[in-house]
Amino acid sequence: QVELMESGGGSVQAGGSTRLSCTTSGYPYSNYCMGWFRQAPGKEREGVVGVYTGDGTTYYDASVKGRFTVTQDNTKNTMYLQMNSLKPEDTATYYCAAALTWGAPPPLPCGEGGSWAEYNTWGQGTQVTVSS
Repeated sequence: QVELMESGGGSVQAGGSTRLSCTTSGYPYSNYCMGWFRQAPGKEREGVVGVYTGDGTTYYDASVKGRFTVTQDNTKNTMYLQMNSLKPEDTATYYCAAALTWGAPPPLPCGEGGSWAEYNTWGQGTQVTVSS
């Protein structure tokens, strides 16, 4: 059984930083799309960062580009999201996700266009609250 286990997050002041981690277990293959989504209260879940584990190609939504950085440690099957210069509007539940059946390499860059709909495996979510 594939599992995505998140950690990190919490409460932080505006302008501060925090880091999220996501560890994948139970999946024998190494090349697939992973990403981070977030859902703020009263809003739909949105994809903000995509990464292809095969070559590290990344995609950032304009709302986080330049502030968030995704990295991966393939030896630990772990993806990290470094979140800097946080804003109150970044407050949300953050979900780690993977597109495990979309192909390797995928037909579209991870995170672009219709790729968000291909993410089919989810972590439990972790809260990030940014106070002004």
